[in-house]
Parts: sequence; C-alpha cells; structure tokens
Amino acid sequence: MPVGVVMRRAPGVTRWEKWHWTVSGLLPAAADAHWQLLREEAGVSEFHAATLPLELHRAEAEAYRQALTSEPPCLYVILRDSETSEHPWEVTLITASPFEAQDYADSGEELVERVAMPTGLVAWVREFTLAHFHEEEFKKRRRDKKDIGALEDGIGDPRIAQLTDVYRSPALGKSVLGDKKGRLQ
Repeated sequence: MPVGVVMRRAPGVTRWEKWHWTVSGLLPAAADAHWQLLREEAGVSEFHAATLPLELHRAEAEAYRQALTSEPPCLYVILRDSETSEHPWEVTLITASPFEAQDYADSGEELVERVAMPTGLVAWVREFTLAHFHEEEFKKRRRDKKDIGALEDGIGDPRIAQLTDVYRSPALGKSVLGDKKGRLQ
C-alpha cells in the first residue's frame, strides 16, 4: 500500500539548528509527491515529502503483531541525510516491523521516526497479521547423547607419551620410580 510521509519543519530552538524536522503524519493510499508544500503558518511548514510502499511479508507477522500491541500502534519511517537535495532528509523506507526499525537504528547512519498508524492502516495490518501469524509451539531442547567428556585423539591419555600436553594434569604421568627404561613419565 502506498503511504505518504508528512514532514514538519519548525524553526530551531538553538543557534546551531536553523530548522527542526520531524515526521508529523502518514497518508494512506497517497499519490506520488516530492516535497510538496501542504501548509504553512507561523513559520512552521508541512511537506508531503515522499510516497513509499508499505510492504508486509508473511515471515514478519510476529513483528507486526508486536507493533500492533504497542500503544498507540506505530509505523516506523527511516530517514537518511540527503546531501544532494535542497531538503535535508531523504525518506528511505516505511515499515511496520519494530525489529527492522531497530536494525536501522543500530547502524547509526539513519534516523528512525516512530509515527502513530492511521486507523485504516491499523485495520489493514491487523487483518494481514491475523491471517499469517502462527504461534510457534515451544519445544524443549534435549541434550545430545554424545559424551562430551570422551578422550579425543589421545589428548590427555596417559598411555600415549607426549612431550607437551596442555590437557594432562602434571600428577597423572609422573612416578617417583620411573618406568622400565628409567625414564620419568
């Protein structure tokens, strides 16, 4: 579903920031736009910055369920610095998955904005999630039957003479009398 992103530009509150930009809303089923001015009053402007598709995937149904349980249900808008445009942000992605948004936030290269989902989108995402989400049954993992304490290639075996063996206890191979050839083990 195409979703439009509305960006708000307000005067900055510090001398280092001339403008303060935020994502102020989403427009479901919006037409294509590129930084179209929607309204301007008292120095604050709102732009229809971009329209991107909101794609839902069956494999991410659990993440969408998580997003729907937040209060309020939210979508995540991923923004990237725009170096070539006259506008400071480029809208990169819109997602309903908080896990995917977290991945972008962890990289530190993009800005992730959490925006409340419009009612129509909540119903659409909820319907998709109910159709595709299946709770995974908990399965207790059983230990392997393999003996992890078994000897490996003679390492630590006192019957195999080795000059250095990091696994052997020093007390295992030493005898006061030595073996038949007079060597200390």
